[in-house]
Amino acid sequence: DNSFNRERAAVKHHADSSMTDLWGSEDTWRKLSNCAVVPNIIFAGANAWILWNEHWEHFAHGSSLEEKTEYSYPNIRFKNYFWEDGDKTLSWNDKFNYHRKM
Repeated sequence: DNSFNRERAAVKHHADSSMTDLWGSEDTWRKLSNCAVVPNIIFAGANAWILWNEHWEHFAHGSSLEEKTEYSYPNIRFKNYFWEDGDKTLSWNDKFNYHRKM
């Protein structure tokens, strides 16, 4: 037991008491997390699910891919890809991407 250890213990005690006085105990933060964060995550998840469903309902009422205007710039191919038919990218999705063979 020397002066350095006593000083460090005093600093630690002061920090612990300041933290408890100013912000509350660890139990307070745990309760706050359970009462505020968890419900907000549930709310955000429900909101995302509702918006996802609305998006697909809206998409279902749109025009078919064959009726949409096809612009030349999304489908520029200088060289065919080496997979499948050579025209579709790896991230090609037949629900969204449409390319008429010209």
